[in-house]
This record gives sequence, C-alpha cells and structure tokens, in this order.
Amino acid sequence: MAKILVTGGAGFIGSHLCEYLLDKGDEVICIDNFFTGQKKNIQPLLSNKNFELIRHDITFPIFLEVDQIYNLACPASPIHYQKNPVKTIKLSTVGMVNMLGMARRCNARILQASTSEVYGDPKEHPQKEEYWGNVNPIGPRSCYDEGKRVSESLMYAYKLQNKADIRIVRIFNTYGPKMAFNDGRVVSNFILQALRGEDITIYGKGDQTRSFCFVSDMVKGIVTMMNTENFDGPVNLGNPVENTILELAEKIIKLTGSKSKIVFKDLPQDDPVRRKPDISLAKRRLKWNPEIGIDEGLNTTIDWFKKELINSEK
Repeated sequence: MAKILVTGGAGFIGSHLCEYLLDKGDEVICIDNFFTGQKKNIQPLLSNKNFELIRHDITFPIFLEVDQIYNLACPASPIHYQKNPVKTIKLSTVGMVNMLGMARRCNARILQASTSEVYGDPKEHPQKEEYWGNVNPIGPRSCYDEGKRVSESLMYAYKLQNKADIRIVRIFNTYGPKMAFNDGRVVSNFILQALRGEDITIYGKGDQTRSFCFVSDMVKGIVTMMNTENFDGPVNLGNPVENTILELAEKIIKLTGSKSKIVFKDLPQDDPVRRKPDISLAKRRLKWNPEIGIDEGLNTTIDWFKKELINSEK
C-alpha cells in the first residue's frame, strides 16, 4: 500500500483519481482549497478509512510524509483561471515549489498535471511533445498557459539540481461525470444548454477543433505514467480523435433529443484554432491508448448531468 497525496483532489479529474487509487488499495490524502473543487465530488470517499481530506492551499507550505504526489491543484477552465490570474500563476510557481520541496524531503515521486495549453495556438498539428508552442505571454490566458510552462521548468530544474523523481503529463481536453456546472468548458456548457432547451452558444464559426478524452481513460494514463520507470516525460495524454466544435454541438443535440438552436458569438482572444494530441509516445512508453469513444462517453456524461439537474431542482 502506497501513501499518496493528490492536490486538487476534490476537482473533476482529481476526484476520479482519488477514487481509482483507493480502489487500487492505496492510502490517499486529498488536499483542496475548494476554489473550484467541490466536496460532493469526494463525499462518497469520506467514509473510507484509507482516505483523508485536508482543506489547504498549496501556495502555503504543508508538511506531510508520502510516497507519491499527484499535483493537480490549479483551476483548469478559462472562466476560473482568469477570475484570479495572480493566484493561478502562484499555484503553478509557489505551489509547485512547495510540492517539489515536499517531494525532496520525503524522497517521493511527483507527477505534475501540465496541459495541452503549453502549446498555445499551435502552428504544428497534431502536437508532439517536442513542439515548443505558440503562447502569448501577456494575453488573458497566459496566467494558465505560462504558469504551466514554468511548472514544467521547475520540475526539470529540481531534477537537475536535486535529482528529484519527476513525471509530467500534458492533459488534453477531458470530460465526464463530476464536471462543474459553471466551469465554462465546452462539453458541460453544451450539455447543460441542450438539457435546458436553451440556445447552444458557439464562439467563432465552430470550425475550431478539439480532441475529447473520457475521464476514466485519462486517469488510467496518469496513474500509468506515475508508475512507469525510467521515463519522466513530458507525455501527451488525450484522445487523438479530432472533432469540430460544431460537430460536438450537433452530436449533443442529437444524443439529448434537444430542440436547442445553435447561435454563434465572437471567438475569445488567443483561443486555439486546432488542438489534437500526437500520442505516439504514450502508446510506445506507457502502452496507453484511450478506449472510450465520444458517443459512449457523452452518453455517460449526459446521464450524470440529467441526474444532477433533477437533484438541483428538488
């Protein structure tokens, strides 16, 4: 049994990760400041004797004894990370240093949840790990994009200087149950608008693309990377099947049986036009490949949102 810390463990991916690790027989400490994480995401885990919840902000030091650290603490949707951009940067810098310091003291392996946003609005397609990216360092998204780029730099600086045992995953668009209603991400937005019979809002012409990975596939990839020897990454994790935003909206309308109409608005600044991971490295080194197709994943996610909407209206 390993003793594992998951920062941001009450968030969307973090809560699924905590559940997966507990099912595997590990002891899990979850840290979250509940800026975007939700206690209901981990409520079923609180009765598990191997689970511990600590309300804490990792920009302040904390001293724990653990074997592994999964660092997922950072708002991941533009609506949230732009709300407090200074805090977002601090999580990826000061918070990263605090977690690396803990890893050094405990001799623990640490995995950083980086992001496809390090590639910015990419001029290379699909994106390989060797691509350095095309990021606006002073744009409205830079607090997240550049913050995550610095967090990767810090990981490698600690490896070089302190021989830290590091792992880096670059997470592409992920969806599934437990997505927050108000996170502003395209999948949750479209599903909620469709279920409520509201207009579905597309920014731009809808020809921009994303690649959507179901959360259970993502969690398996993250855990596999953490437990792979002699490979620290970075490695892309995502589903390489590319969809336009318009295709996604039409698919969700069909799957929900909604009468929603599609409306178009101006594209936000620095919004990437195309996003698709090259996962050749993950296939080769991790033997990982996403298994859940978009229709299956969306149906599961839609069912979860339906239940949540019913519960919220009681």
